[in-house]
Amino acid sequence: MKKYIAAAAMGLLAFAATSAAAETCGGVYAVQPGDSLSVIADKLYKDAGKWSAIHSRNIDTIGPKPSGLRAGMALSLACLEGLPLGLDGGKEISASVPVEAKPVQIAFGSAEVRHRINLLTADDFAPFTGKDLHNGGMMTDVLNAAMRHADPEQGYAVHWVDLWTAHEEPLLSNALLDAGFPWYKPDCENSPEEPRCENFLFSDPMFEVLVLMFTDKARPLAFTKDEDLFGKTFCRPQGYETYLFEQQGRHWLRDGKVEVVQPLTTAECYAMVLDGKADAVVMNEFTGRAQIKELGLSDRFDAVPEPISIQALHVIVHKSHPKAQQLMEMVNASLRGIRQNGTYQAIIEDHMARVWAGY
Repeated sequence: MKKYIAAAAMGLLAFAATSAAAETCGGVYAVQPGDSLSVIADKLYKDAGKWSAIHSRNIDTIGPKPSGLRAGMALSLACLEGLPLGLDGGKEISASVPVEAKPVQIAFGSAEVRHRINLLTADDFAPFTGKDLHNGGMMTDVLNAAMRHADPEQGYAVHWVDLWTAHEEPLLSNALLDAGFPWYKPDCENSPEEPRCENFLFSDPMFEVLVLMFTDKARPLAFTKDEDLFGKTFCRPQGYETYLFEQQGRHWLRDGKVEVVQPLTTAECYAMVLDGKADAVVMNEFTGRAQIKELGLSDRFDAVPEPISIQALHVIVHKSHPKAQQLMEMVNASLRGIRQNGTYQAIIEDHMARVWAGY
């Protein structure tokens, strides 16, 4: 997916990492009788929605169907947003404390509202959106289900505009279409000045994905603490965001701790790693694995199991839209509705089984 956008509300607190007593995060969990992936995610991550992160990390143990979980299985759990704590085999982490709040100044524009709710997405972001994918891709399927649940009186339509960079400006900024999906959220807490943070509202997460480093099998990369990555060169194709190297107080690019190179194409990124010009390609786990398979490089690349980041996919609405808040409230309520009635889980399991079967 090309240039990702998202937004945060005004007045969020910024956070910066500071020295604190170290704890262990992540590690190995033994499945207990009565556990399911969502139960484990809720218990250890405080977020049942992170079940898919557990599944994807342990796909070789569980199998492609989440129902393959069995008591006694040993699951490897990534450290995601500081959780889980206290498991055997975890890595050391440091706590963070809040620093001074920084308000965001927003200039609101005007926009015309049409009768129908018009949703905007694009092709070529497997497995999340794609015209040739099952039901238009995982996130298209989820949002269609959510909109059917909301059943807006005026109806809705999904529009495909395959130039991702046109979505932020002018299509959404001028309310030519009402809401876009699926978009990543920058770290607006630490970088509220980001234009996307200033200009857009974002929904509750539709889905969370792990961002992994894909490395040459001949040059494996260890990642147990941030310092392991200092001095490394990472590859992201042009149009892919780099804020993940700056979020959560990292400031790796600003402080020169890592280098990011951005050739024109994904294929060039993988070639640069094989040529020793970069240490890893950084991609979300699904897109990265799909690209490696498509390029015929499955025997040359490994994924570093520890994620470099976790990112959520959102629906976004420009703050200048006259009904931005109402639209976002409707989307969030309908997403909660399909989670509560089991529709969301069924859709995700269906698509995830197809994804892993393809690998």
